[in-house]
Amino acid sequence: MLALSGIVRSDIRSSIGSSTQVSGVPFTITITLTNTNASCAALSGYAIYLWHCTQDGNYSVYSSSNIADNYLRGVQATDANGTVTFTTVVPGCYAGRMPHMHLEVYRSLAAASNASNKIKTTQLAFPTALLSTIYSANSGYSASVRNLASMSFATDNVFSDGTTLEMTTMQANSGGGYSANITISIAA
Repeated sequence: MLALSGIVRSDIRSSIGSSTQVSGVPFTITITLTNTNASCAALSGYAIYLWHCTQDGNYSVYSSSNIADNYLRGVQATDANGTVTFTTVVPGCYAGRMPHMHLEVYRSLAAASNASNKIKTTQLAFPTALLSTIYSANSGYSASVRNLASMSFATDNVFSDGTTLEMTTMQANSGGGYSANITISIAA
């Protein structure tokens, strides 16, 4: 994925070269990257690779029905403030996992062309009560309503050790969508 022409993008709602967007509630996620070795100063020029599932819990690339697709995946370089913002949809909740987004950090866009160059791998978590409200109000998330009700962060195989460093701050936007923010600090 990382070597694909066009993977460096902020709007990840469609596969590269396609104008067909995946369905789901509009969502923007802003990630700020800071350096713990420099009083949490912004890390400019670092690359962040983000990917997640659709409203119904499916990933591009992972199954034979969508192996050629690459929706809900993208890479961006952090700006002077250490920040990137992705335009996407609220991720769904599939059986066995709390809703999440995957994230990898690289020292540069050039380094991001090879997964072995990643310097940080993590997942982002979202407030359960707000996701429950979103899922219940939007029919495309019907499976997510059931899946979310059957688990918790304590029973999730990734988040069971806590979500202090992965939990985003999430809120509704005036346009009917949602946004979330998180600061990730690494020793760079």
